[in-house]
Amino acid sequence: MDTHDDLSEFLTSRRAKLTLEKAGLPDYGGRRRVPGLRREEVALLAGMSAEYYKRLERGNATGVSEAVIDGVSRALQLNEAEHSHLYELIRTANAGAHPQRRRQSRKTQLTAGMQQTIDAMSTVPVFVQNGRLDAIATNRLGLALFSEMFDGARPPVNAARFVFLDPRAQTFYQDWESNTRQIVAILRAEAGRSAYDRQLSDLVGELSTRSDLFRKLWGAHDVREHRTGLKRLHHPIVGDLELTYQSMDLASDRGLQMLVFSAEPGSASADRLQLLANWAESNSTPSAAAASTERNLS
Repeated sequence: MDTHDDLSEFLTSRRAKLTLEKAGLPDYGGRRRVPGLRREEVALLAGMSAEYYKRLERGNATGVSEAVIDGVSRALQLNEAEHSHLYELIRTANAGAHPQRRRQSRKTQLTAGMQQTIDAMSTVPVFVQNGRLDAIATNRLGLALFSEMFDGARPPVNAARFVFLDPRAQTFYQDWESNTRQIVAILRAEAGRSAYDRQLSDLVGELSTRSDLFRKLWGAHDVREHRTGLKRLHHPIVGDLELTYQSMDLASDRGLQMLVFSAEPGSASADRLQLLANWAESNSTPSAAAASTERNLS
């Protein structure tokens, strides 16, 4: 992935989303050749020269300070995730000339202590992933919940590959279209943080080649954090589930994120999640579940 092109395209896409009214600028009428604001208008709002902003939008991030990033973020009305993404794009664009500053590839293993911890969380599904959305580890209930994703998948098992390339995903995720947008937005954010991750580049290339929808969404340059929300799933064994998820970055395993799913107490989803836990218990021993996860994640 070309970080200078990504920076240029991201800024252009955010500028195109703003109107004069949203930006608080007067509209004197007349025909505008491009959607959204002009570069000169963004520069005015950001408190910098038009030439400086044009240089930045062309992908030249040399010497860009945090104050400049903050000014551009305010001018383009970026949210927190977009602001962080802009910062990472500028950081990686500058790191391109200094290979020693490039980040290492994302982790692909969980420490034994952390695996023991998630195995002990037996009443809730747990799913650990890296920034590429590779499945790194699960507990037994997590493996049962996402059995469709693991069944028959080639390693590394990957949530984006499942959502876009496996027809079962459109049934498994009741709001599949929303999930496609979320997946792409998460990968976009990761691309800003880890532009030199070869496996991420290969994944994006594969999905772009094999999925027209992914290619379209990728071109929108939307970014999103993956912190909390509601997942509406249709599980092949227990039926419909509405599960709240919380995500946590693992301090002991940097680069990994743990997703914990739960159902509202007393709800139909809670009853069905318990049925799934009973099924997982009767159809797998802890050692078998661990072995199954290891086979799929290796």
